[in-house]
Amino acid sequence: MVLEAELEKKLAALIRSTRVAGLGTLREGAPLVSMVAYLPATDFSAFYVHVSRLAQHTQDMSADARVGLMISESDDGRDDPQTLARLSILGVAGQFDKEHEEYATIQSDYLERYPQSAPLFGFGDFGLWQIIPKSARFVAGFAQTYNLTPNALKRISKG
Repeated sequence: MVLEAELEKKLAALIRSTRVAGLGTLREGAPLVSMVAYLPATDFSAFYVHVSRLAQHTQDMSADARVGLMISESDDGRDDPQTLARLSILGVAGQFDKEHEEYATIQSDYLERYPQSAPLFGFGDFGLWQIIPKSARFVAGFAQTYNLTPNALKRISKG
């Protein structure tokens, strides 16, 4: 099923306006979900999280790079919360090297979105992690479900 232009705009707005996501990792072979602040790459080719290596989810990503990221519309009290828009991303995580040519730009963008996190960039246990989508599933509402490729996410980012 092809995503209509109006729904592409809705998804792009959801990704850009939502600041927290559920991060799913594997912990001792079982799923663990935690809340993280995230920054989408401009073209939605990656999603960045700034996390402490002391956190369980960071330890999990170090042990197994396979992750899930869930971005959801906020509950607005509607009768049927199953109609809230949401995006589930299946991806691969890796620590983003401080020596990478784009590190300073991503750090700056992250701090623009989350200025209160500036001191955390000085802590030795915190690092930027990059999640690269391998596939995604967008639920726009009841009976409106779309499977998306990384290329589709990039196309949607332009809307």
